[in-house]
Order: sequence, then structure tokens, then C-alpha cells
Amino acid sequence: MPLMVDPGLYMLNKSNILWVRPGRSLPTAFKLHTGSAWMALSRTFVEYTIWGWDNLPRTLLMYYTNFVSSPEGYFHTVICNTPEFSKTAVNHDLHYIAWDRPPRQHPRTLSLGDIEPMIGSGAAFARKFSRDDSALDKIDKELLMRTNDNGFTPGGWCGGKPECSVVEDVAKLRPGLGAERVKGLVDRLVADAKSGENQCE
Repeated sequence: MPLMVDPGLYMLNKSNILWVRPGRSLPTAFKLHTGSAWMALSRTFVEYTIWGWDNLPRTLLMYYTNFVSSPEGYFHTVICNTPEFSKTAVNHDLHYIAWDRPPRQHPRTLSLGDIEPMIGSGAAFARKFSRDDSALDKIDKELLMRTNDNGFTPGGWCGGKPECSVVEDVAKLRPGLGAERVKGLVDRLVADAKSGENQCE
């Protein structure tokens, strides 16, 4: 595997990454894993990566130091190589992303035609959209029910006339259809995790 050096660490001006040869061989003491840079980590797992009751988190931190996009590999490799945590991994970042075909390296820009599959996925987030795309207007109006120009979504805390001119009980939740869709996705992910599917592949 090639090493890279980020000149931004050593130079005042931005420049391209430097690739250093010769590369290094793949490790045999652990298996490399990759995934999304967006993740939710449990407190016990984060404590393990900090305090590491074995040397794996520090070893992998040194290994990933000169990688492009280390966040897409470091935590995945630590969790999947630690028996105590590998069964807690859920391989999903709650994003709806339509990838280019092939080679699935860059997300395709979403448009109105992607709204139905996006909603059907149950994902809480989606990317990527063009700035001021009509799909974003449709999401604001029909999914988030934004009726104001203030840029926020009305919730159970809204009060007053006009709507949401007064903040009432901020703890009052009013889950809608979107919350049910996200719950369905999370329920499926938990069921898959309990059966050992879609973990540390």
C-alpha cells in the first residue's frame, strides 16, 4: 500500500498530496476495513480507542496516520478487529446516497426523480444535492412541512400566531411520518445486527 504525505502539514501553501514509494505491505496482524466517515460510536468503544486495554487502537492509529481519508477506515478497522465490539457494528450511516455506476466512488447528484427511493429508504439524511435544486424545495414543503421563510421545521414546541412565533415546551415532540420511516430503518438495522448480517464484511 502506498504512503502519502500531506504537504499542508509542512508548507504554507496548499498543494497536492505527495505519494511516497516504496509502499508498505498489507498487515497480517489485523484485517483492514472501510466504510463511511459518518458514524455514531458508543461511549465504551470511544473509551477503548482512547485507553486501549490492548495496543490495537494505538497500533492502528500509527498505521492510519499517512492514509487518505483515515476516518473512513480507522474506526471500522478497530471495531471489526476487536471481538468485544465487532458484534456491535451496524454497517449503515443513515444516509441515502445514489452512487455512480461503476465504480461507486462518487455520489451522484440527487434530483426530483430520486425523491421516492430516498423516502422509501427511511434514511434520515441524503446527499448530494445541487444548490437551490427543486428537489430541496419539495423536501422542505412536503416532508419537513416548512411553511415559513425562517428556515426551520415547525415542531411540537411551536406556538403563537403566526405559527412558531413563540417557543413553548422545547421537550414536546410530535413525531411525524418521517420519524416512523427512520424507526423502520433502525429496526431493520438492529435486526440485521442481531442476526450477524451486514457486520464487518
